[in-house]
Amino acid sequence: MIVIVDERELVTEGYNSLFDREGVACAGFAPGEFGEWVNSAADADLRSVRAFLIGDCREGSISPRQIRDRTGAPVIALSEQHSLENTLRLFESGVDDVVRKPVHIREILARITAIRRRAQEDVAYTEIGAMRIFMDGRDPEIDGQPLPLPRRERRILEYLASNRGRRVTKTQVFNAIYGIFDEEVEENVVESHISKLRKKLREKLGTDPIDSKRFLGYRLVF
Repeated sequence: MIVIVDERELVTEGYNSLFDREGVACAGFAPGEFGEWVNSAADADLRSVRAFLIGDCREGSISPRQIRDRTGAPVIALSEQHSLENTLRLFESGVDDVVRKPVHIREILARITAIRRRAQEDVAYTEIGAMRIFMDGRDPEIDGQPLPLPRRERRILEYLASNRGRRVTKTQVFNAIYGIFDEEVEENVVESHISKLRKKLREKLGTDPIDSKRFLGYRLVF
């Protein structure tokens, strides 16, 4: 999930729509609401956030370092002021990157992937048994052959891979794929997505790589 903070509701709604077209969940906040949420949100909710985008906010109302106290997710400033002074000020405030608007959604996603890759000091994929699971939107590979997946199933597999060795609950998967505040989709849709994903993986691997336990959640086994 991507979190965007901007004083203009029209802007947050616009980004929500654009990210949704790319199959990425997005939640928008006004600065005041965001400060309260980031301080009180559960750790599990914050782990579902891929990045924070900071748009037009009153100076001093958002602290990237406050975000960093709770999560290591990238913080990117969206700047409408194309000046060196403003760019330096934003970097000094603690953001990981400054993007000048207008900017395509896919460029933002590429920058997020690059920042996370550098932070993890790792390549942009995880290998689990015969599976190579990419973290940049590409379909996974099994024994070197691509396995085409619908975007929701692919994102679930990516999320499970990013939490390898740790069990995640249905709620955590839902929050990561659909967003914490999506009230139009029932949480049980996760079970349907995972059921279809497991069937496809079993057909290719000959075994079920997703271990599930009632009330405890899911994890990839390797």
